Amino acid sequence: MNKFNAIRLAAAVVLCAGSVGAFAQVAVVVGPKSPVASLTADQVSAIFLGKSSTFPSGGTAAPTDLPDSAPAHDLFYTKVTGKNSAQVKAAWSRLVFSGKATPPKELATAADVKKFVASNPDAIGYIEKSAVDASVKVVFSAD
Repeated sequence: MNKFNAIRLAAAVVLCAGSVGAFAQVAVVVGPKSPVASLTADQVSAIFLGKSSTFPSGGTAAPTDLPDSAPAHDLFYTKVTGKNSAQVKAAWSRLVFSGKATPPKELATAADVKKFVASNPDAIGYIEKSAVDASVKVVFSAD
């Protein structure tokens, strides 16, 4: 492969990778028995950044998180909270150190998040919108 073809290939990979993120959508989900019907971006952000431990209705909110390596993780935090992974980690480090909050429970996959949220009426999580099914209820969508 000559240098010109290698550059074209690299450019094509970058463009394809960028377009995947551009079309990805994240859904914030709760269990089907949860009384929560919808949330705003500010309400979701407050729950996932430790500023609130309750839903607007007063019920306890138990957020679940995906690992930093999950594609939905950065997309969720960037679109909903306006913060990148490093900023989120720093915010949680301050809260944990001060004893003010406990970070969201981290689950390995979107399937794990769905299973946990579906079986726990206090749970809230986020997954890629394409992974949503009847086992969960969408309360916010970050397009």
